[in-house]
Amino acid sequence: MAGLPGIKSSSAAAPDVPALARQALLDEVWLTPKPGLVDAANNGSHRDMDLPMFLGSIAAIGPWFSTFHGLGREHAGRGACEMLRLIRPAGIACEQAMYQATQGVNTHKGGVFSLGLLSTAAGRLQGQGKELTASAVCATVSEICSGIVERELVAARKSSSVGERLYQQFGLTGARGEAESGFLTVRQHVLPYWQTESCPKRRLLAAMLRLMAANPDTNLVSRGGLNGLRYVQRYAARLLQQGWHEDDLRQMDADLITRNLSPGGSADLLAVSAVLAEIAV
Repeated sequence: MAGLPGIKSSSAAAPDVPALARQALLDEVWLTPKPGLVDAANNGSHRDMDLPMFLGSIAAIGPWFSTFHGLGREHAGRGACEMLRLIRPAGIACEQAMYQATQGVNTHKGGVFSLGLLSTAAGRLQGQGKELTASAVCATVSEICSGIVERELVAARKSSSVGERLYQQFGLTGARGEAESGFLTVRQHVLPYWQTESCPKRRLLAAMLRLMAANPDTNLVSRGGLNGLRYVQRYAARLLQQGWHEDDLRQMDADLITRNLSPGGSADLLAVSAVLAEIAV
């Protein structure tokens, strides 16, 4: 896996990845304006969720990231291929806590998957006595998820989930493919540009635009087909190229709401980006 030169943590104190994951989810949901997504201004393209629901969801799932980290550390001597099986019960329990907090609404299933893996990988590295770097965490996630696309998408005979259906229809691998790649989209399109913005809010908004321009977001395809995905990708790329202000994002928000488009997969990757960038400090 390609490395991330210069991105590593201080040897004096390893970052608290579970705490970073919780904070990243809070920073993501409060970030405003966020086109098509729930934020402090509106509910985006969602009729069944709002900001208070997201905050309740984060409170419910937040403690579980420490559980994932502990499992990664406890089983650091086991093979990477065993880790998904070992953390799956915690993943299911975390999702159940989310659904209980939201009365059955899926607010953070993608975040549970991606940030749970980051927390597990960090625990595994620390349990092995290895340095905690962004490159090492991404490589460990990739090892843990090796073969997941083949097992859960390619070999699926029935499209029982949205992810399976979108893979069979369009070849999109979604969150599974991103994890198996070691979050390649984040490493290629966000982290190299993270420090180009000095304002923390603008840094997150720019990262969101970069993700929307590059990420083959299955949430968008589920709502608007490939045309919906391409519309958002072109829109975000155009804003990045021409320069943008928050008013441009408010207009984009209105356009995506009109089209019922929500880049939820990119929102999950924004949280991943924030965690990996903090490990880099």
